[in-house]
Amino acid sequence: MEILIGRVTADAKVSTLKDEKQVVNFSIAINDSYKPKGSMEIKQLTTYANCSYWISTGIAAHLKKGVLVELCGRISVSAWNNMKGEAQGSLNFHVSNIKLHGKAKTAAPDTATPTEPQAANAGDDLPF
Repeated sequence: MEILIGRVTADAKVSTLKDEKQVVNFSIAINDSYKPKGSMEIKQLTTYANCSYWISTGIAAHLKKGVLVELCGRISVSAWNNMKGEAQGSLNFHVSNIKLHGKAKTAAPDTATPTEPQAANAGDDLPF
């Protein structure tokens, strides 16, 4: 099992297959940085992974763009040649466990409507 930590790049989508099975598809960006030997400049590196989660579609409502997630699962790689004959590839992650770290950033709340504070453990009762 591998663990990936990254930010969701777009809201998750639920797809229904021909056999009526449902899958949650989303992608994450994994940010990293390093300093090459002999250089003072820090290089930024972003790796993208396409993710699929088959266990419960209820998580899709929580996988919004910008959410930091910790994923446990299995990595696979797809490789192919495009129509121009150029080599292409993608990193795919078959997710078996999802841990949410916070919520997506949203627009500033409407100041005319007061809101009640959330309980500290409100995120513990997720429907999945």
